[in-house]
Amino acid sequence: MTSTKHRHLTIHDVVRPEPPLAVRGAITLWFTAIGAGVAESVLGALGAIGDGTPVFGLLFQLAFRAIVYGGLFVVVDRYFRPGVAWARWLLAGLLGTVGIASLLVGPVDWLLHNGDFGTVHWSASFIAFAVIRCVHLTAVITAILLSFQPDANRWFSHRAVRRTR
Repeated sequence: MTSTKHRHLTIHDVVRPEPPLAVRGAITLWFTAIGAGVAESVLGALGAIGDGTPVFGLLFQLAFRAIVYGGLFVVVDRYFRPGVAWARWLLAGLLGTVGIASLLVGPVDWLLHNGDFGTVHWSASFIAFAVIRCVHLTAVITAILLSFQPDANRWFSHRAVRRTR
């Protein structure tokens, strides 16, 4: 019988611990943001169909969004979760700038040009869209903040060891 004292470990014997709480929270919030983006896309598509928008152009836009959201899901799950540093910077940089700007440009444009809350059509779809947009924006900002907490910084500073299945 061989003693474990003299056993040589391989990469398959090493399993990285679970991410720290800040990273697990960020993962949940990144997935929440992705889900909110999908929900916004669905609501927007339903509204566009109701307004008579041609379905072909709408399908192209939905396909593009599906690729983007699918790609973000893969980045969060396969790279951010195990602590690959570029994934954190990609999510923070891309979603922290372009993503937040795209979430704010519509409301800010409306405030600058209309700004009269008396003219808002308070329908169920408007309220649902506004709530989802708030959840989306809050999830992105909070995920970015959690991604750069001290525990998260330590998690992303070490090279990720992939688990074998």
